[in-house]
Amino acid sequence: MSRDDARAIRDTELEKDRARYGLLAVVISNLAIAGAAVFGVWQLDGDKAVIVGVLTAAFTAVSSMTTAYLGIKAVSNTAKSIALGDGPARRHPETAPPPPPDRHAP
Repeated sequence: MSRDDARAIRDTELEKDRARYGLLAVVISNLAIAGAAVFGVWQLDGDKAVIVGVLTAAFTAVSSMTTAYLGIKAVSNTAKSIALGDGPARRHPETAPPPPPDRHAP
């Protein structure tokens, strides 16, 4: 195995580890937020206005964190594939101009 092949394998494994641990961090954070929200709702003893606020804040935090992770990961993957030349070509094929209209048409 050449050095380039070994480096490519090592880089691929590093990307897999980053993705795995990044996703793990997001899942653990989301579980911590959900746990805090459940604990907060349990402590409020039925005050519906405050419960709605706590649940709304928890949902917003969970969805924001998950969306941010997925967005950053997608941009990172796209940038890497473009940098390595693996991505689809962004060039559009040259289109021929339309033919001129027929001047002798009735």
